[in-house]
Amino acid sequence: MSHPHPELGAPPSLPRNGLRVVALGGLGEVGRNMAVLEHRGKLLVIDCGVLFPEEHQPGVDVILPDFSYLSGRMQDIVAVVLTHGHEDHIGGVPYLLKERPDIPVVGSQLTLAFITAKLKEHRIKPKTTLVAEGDRLDLGPFNCEFVAVNHSIPDGLAVFVRTAAGSVLHTGDFKMDQFPLDDRITDLRAFARFGEEGVDLFMVDSTNAEVPGFTTAEKDLAPAIETVFRTAPGRIVVSSFASHVHRIQQVLDAAVEHKRKVAFVGRSMVRNMKIAQDLGYLKVPRGLVVDARELDSLPPTKVTLVCTGSQGEPMAALSRMANRDHQIRIGEGDTVLLASSLIPGNENAVSRIINGLTRWGAKIVHQGNAKVHVSGHASAGELVYCYNIIQPRNVMPVHGEWRHLRANADLAIATGIHPDNVVVVDDGMVVDLVDGRVKVSGKVRAGYVYVSAGSVGDVTEEELRDRLTLSQQGTVTVVALVDAETGKLAEPPDFLARGLGTDPTMFDAAVPAIEKALADAASQGIGDYRELEQRIGRAVSQWAGRKHRRNPLVIPVVIEA
Repeated sequence: MSHPHPELGAPPSLPRNGLRVVALGGLGEVGRNMAVLEHRGKLLVIDCGVLFPEEHQPGVDVILPDFSYLSGRMQDIVAVVLTHGHEDHIGGVPYLLKERPDIPVVGSQLTLAFITAKLKEHRIKPKTTLVAEGDRLDLGPFNCEFVAVNHSIPDGLAVFVRTAAGSVLHTGDFKMDQFPLDDRITDLRAFARFGEEGVDLFMVDSTNAEVPGFTTAEKDLAPAIETVFRTAPGRIVVSSFASHVHRIQQVLDAAVEHKRKVAFVGRSMVRNMKIAQDLGYLKVPRGLVVDARELDSLPPTKVTLVCTGSQGEPMAALSRMANRDHQIRIGEGDTVLLASSLIPGNENAVSRIINGLTRWGAKIVHQGNAKVHVSGHASAGELVYCYNIIQPRNVMPVHGEWRHLRANADLAIATGIHPDNVVVVDDGMVVDLVDGRVKVSGKVRAGYVYVSAGSVGDVTEEELRDRLTLSQQGTVTVVALVDAETGKLAEPPDFLARGLGTDPTMFDAAVPAIEKALADAASQGIGDYRELEQRIGRAVSQWAGRKHRRNPLVIPVVIEA
């Protein structure tokens, strides 16, 4: 089993009989999924998603894969193949197409509809290729066969990639629900057929590898949803992913049964459900869905709202309801149903929303107190089943945090795959398949690229640290008037502090530290004002740490006297 090696350098040239796989996201994290396959000078991209920020990344909208590995090679990309329509698999496509707008985008009907609508907002008209299960498509030196897989969104596809150097089966996100709401099961017959042909590298979803047994069927949620609709004394507010068509279908069915009207709230929810309805993936009886403004005329017992925000996103509808920053005011008698699982890292944000909604009198039904969510990912029993019927030569677990990747690797080894043929790698590590064997051959850049206020890549890790310091430790601006001849203070400095208490004199005791820093600089012949500002900043920061156990952001300003 391979492990990350910090000492790895750039990979060597790929042999002509080799196939290279580089994950630019999705390893060691839940999101930002993107894999690049290289063969005979051409590149095939599988998925291009985003990662949503955590609390230690303030002001960040989304996090992209690092495309620098593709710099100078955009023309070598033959296509972007999308396995399904979730944001962590398609959200980065607009940013990739801004680098080269004519990259063909390949996907199923619903996936292409979702990404086309998203690209329209970015004023990009994509070159799309529609595929369905059973289709085969030549994309440069890559022959791709598409396979139906079941997930928490309709129209998911796995892709089997044949090349002269070997074959790769990439599952995308999948599970093996035997009773799916749309009757579209994961095509295990195709998986077995690929196994008979020979799978040189199996790239397999790891999210639920730690969970024993088999994932619960989606239809098994019906009783819990029915209970909510039968017992709710007033309005029902359901929060879900804007792409979770199956879950929302069950909500609509329950609303029909209990004679409630439904309104979709939130731009992405309204857009996606309209697309799903138009394409026939969401079945909506005539007259069931109304505009949210029409709900004011209905009694609370006849109202259901379906909105975004189940992950605590600050600008989503549910968060704004909890903060009393939305036209819909939550109150006594309302029931809020959180119909999604928690993405790791969002626990605190979701907890704040639950507390906020409870404060206004709502009853909250969530994964912790009712069976209102099932996973869209295969559990350990399903993964072992796949290993046994496919019997791949090599395995590369994908999509998951490190504990998930490890657990998946252990399952592969338990089914008889040699540990040397199982690679557990980090984002950016280069995996080469040559003569039927995989090995780690190097590493490329695959860091976080932050989108903040519309700008891409302008926010650095250093700026994020500054933002955190501002939010947690406060800030102080030091204005120092320095005599150009002596290098000493011409008068006592001014301190402008925020977030550090109300005592305006608290920094007066830092003046000797500033004077010492200036004296040391003068003794060394340093008179450059930028260097003086850095020294004053360090002196005040160290003084604050010793005196007040605080580490504020210090902004020094030196003015020549």
